[in-house]
Amino acid sequence: MRVLVTGGTGFVGAHTAAALARAGHDLRLLVRDAGKAERVLAAHGIATCDLARGDITDAASVAAAVAGCDAVLHAAAVVSLDAHRGEEVYRANVRGTEIVLGTAREHGVASLVFVSSAGALFTPGGPPVGPDSPLAAPSSWYMRSKADAERFARTLLDGGAPLRNSYPVGVVGPDDPGLSESNHMLQALLRDFVPVTSAGVNLVDVRDLALVHVALVEGRVPPGRYVVGGRFLAWADLAALLEALTGRELRKVRVPGAVLRAAGRVLDLVKRFRDVDLPVTRESMIFATLWPGADGSATTAATGVADRPLEESLADTLRWLAAAAHLRPEHIGRLASDGPQPP
Repeated sequence: MRVLVTGGTGFVGAHTAAALARAGHDLRLLVRDAGKAERVLAAHGIATCDLARGDITDAASVAAAVAGCDAVLHAAAVVSLDAHRGEEVYRANVRGTEIVLGTAREHGVASLVFVSSAGALFTPGGPPVGPDSPLAAPSSWYMRSKADAERFARTLLDGGAPLRNSYPVGVVGPDDPGLSESNHMLQALLRDFVPVTSAGVNLVDVRDLALVHVALVEGRVPPGRYVVGGRFLAWADLAALLEALTGRELRKVRVPGAVLRAAGRVLDLVKRFRDVDLPVTRESMIFATLWPGADGSATTAATGVADRPLEESLADTLRWLAAAAHLRPEHIGRLASDGPQPP
């Protein structure tokens, strides 16, 4: 199949594009910067690719890119929990989804995949997120953008579109072009401290997520909703696992969830005026302290894609963070002497 991928220069999109290429599909990427696309794809062993210049919020360039494609995977999104970027995030995520999925539907594309987010289904303190979870009713820009984009996608799905929505949780792994939220979180945990607080985090390997996306593109499962949940860990358990992998004792600070959420509000204000290299915002702290977990067992059963051991995912991620100079060798302890591992 000829597959159009949006967001192919991002973390999830690049790994998914590489997995699709390895599965024998022809790729077309909608990109704003061809040079960046070539660099990112080269890191995954993709030397040549059909690059269509354009932007997901430009209907004409999207229509030109969709033409002649058998499938469309829409992974492009602005992922930021910083409040000062709210309007930019909302516009790109909602309008871009409407244009890409709507145009693909109009062109009769046989297979559509929308990379949504478990955040669209997240009710703070509610039950674990699953494929039947209702849409959330968030107030912040990013979560609103994901919920409203998801609302449009569900309209298409209810209307009979050959659409499969994926809902990733905290995506980690190597070869991250922009240091995405969860990898940035791991950087902070190893470099600064681990907040031992309420709730916990789900983590999924980007390479496993990419294989799920291949299954969805190829139509190996019916149209519908697919949560990619990975594994849930309480914060204390994540700290213990990181310590076991690195052989070093991390700085752990017990902090009530309410205090972290208040700190996020303060840093949202500070970040309006100066750059602060901490993945701490009010929204991220709501996720960190009230996240109920996610259940991806139905997706695993349907696609046959099993999660690799989280220990392997974290070890590969930490080695890559050090190799890319996001962490120092001493931050990853004994993993630094192991050397890079094959993908």
